[in-house]
Amino acid sequence: MTASGPGLRPFSVKAKLGTLVVVSVFITTGLLMVAVRTRTELRFITVFSVIATLLITQFVAHGLTAPLDEMTTVARSISHGDYTRRVSGADRRDELGDLAQTINLMADDLEAVDRHRKELVANVSHELRTPIAALRAVLENVVDGVSSADPETMRTALKQTERLGRLVETLLDLSRLDNGVVTLKARRFEVWPYLSGVLKEANLAVSHRRLSSGSGNHTRKDVHLHLDVSPPELTAHADAERLHQVVANLIDNAVKHSPPHGRVTVLARRGAGPESLVLEVLDEGPGIPEAERHRVFERFNRGEVPSPHGPGSDGGTGLGLAIARWAVDLHGGRIGVAESARGCRIQVTLPGTTQPRG
Repeated sequence: MTASGPGLRPFSVKAKLGTLVVVSVFITTGLLMVAVRTRTELRFITVFSVIATLLITQFVAHGLTAPLDEMTTVARSISHGDYTRRVSGADRRDELGDLAQTINLMADDLEAVDRHRKELVANVSHELRTPIAALRAVLENVVDGVSSADPETMRTALKQTERLGRLVETLLDLSRLDNGVVTLKARRFEVWPYLSGVLKEANLAVSHRRLSSGSGNHTRKDVHLHLDVSPPELTAHADAERLHQVVANLIDNAVKHSPPHGRVTVLARRGAGPESLVLEVLDEGPGIPEAERHRVFERFNRGEVPSPHGPGSDGGTGLGLAIARWAVDLHGGRIGVAESARGCRIQVTLPGTTQPRG
């Protein structure tokens, strides 16, 4: 944007108006001198002077009012929710150019806010889906007589209900995601029992997940989840709820791309730092092409990898890996696609007791 100061800029509106006045005076003075030397009647000189001044004024006025008309149109579109319109002439070296740039920046900001609002709704919907599916699975089993309403089953249902409550409480945190003000509640925990609980919840969701296809609905009961923690007494220091988001979304993504009777493995190892953690989630699906690996963690990216269940399979909303990356970034960790001889291998590294990102 052109810097503005207390004085006049060479191409400012004030300078143009001042130039217009000076030019008009010079034209009038010149015509009067011509009239004196040629003894032309004053009325003709007056008419010529007025016509010349009006033509110059019209030319300058058009250059000033045309951009204002366009700005009015764009501002009206923005007020109606259309944030795609932009004002041309932002490269002008006057106040109108400054105003055009300001309107375009405002439109960019409003478009970003609108996009973030939609992403927030999608994020929340995606996060609520897993505990709701698991809770529904428990209740369906009880209603259908598959399992009885014993204390263990009710504890599982209660755990999912409590997680729903925690997810609702994080709505405000998600709304402030882009401002970097979400705080972590990191604590020390034992990895094996923690991940066992996450996989148990995932097993409930997997056994009742329906994948749409052209011939109808099919239930995924063939994907096996396996946990490998070494050493068994491994401990880590992280925000358990945020880490749950990471593992649950990685498992969800791996199950979707697993072949029939496939296997999804969750590995946990000690990291380089104190109470740091290295997590890996491996599947036996088609894998991710190297050219696509830098995009898999982008929001709404559903990838180009064909589903092993056909083109009609549910590819999800394309938010799971983006949410996982966000939670890992909050810890100051790293997440990425690692090399694998078969399928896809996502590796997560958490720094442990080192300072997370604020």
